[in-house]
Amino acid sequence: MTQHQHQSIAHMIAAPLLGKTLTGSGLVLAEWTADGCPPDTEPMRMAPLHRHLEDDEAWYVLEGTLAFQLGDEIIEADSGSAVLAPRGVKHTFWNPKQAPARYLIIMTKRISELIDAIHATEQRDSATMQALFARYGSELLG
Repeated sequence: MTQHQHQSIAHMIAAPLLGKTLTGSGLVLAEWTADGCPPDTEPMRMAPLHRHLEDDEAWYVLEGTLAFQLGDEIIEADSGSAVLAPRGVKHTFWNPKQAPARYLIIMTKRISELIDAIHATEQRDSATMQALFARYGSELLG
């Protein structure tokens, strides 16, 4: 194995993954957590209702529960469940339970860049966010 191959492979390993991303071949894998929802409160969405025009996105619940809106359907996914939001399908997700959730998110590099851009911007007005989503091949719906 050459030095270059070894360095390339090193970028494909993240142990432990929590709080980091693993990127390669246009695919990004991240392990994230979602805080629990206090009793008698509306759960906080992890993302606004949106759709990706050319990219699929998937989740695998490691611990706890996540709820998803996919199209007009709402589902709950418990530990061990996988969920796929195909391109073009409006979606959002949240933790509906009091206990925290831990999950893997599998996304394209473009979706990861959108998330990074959202976190980097201080302007949160509707026009700015609509333009930001559009720049990354997505549409903000709510």
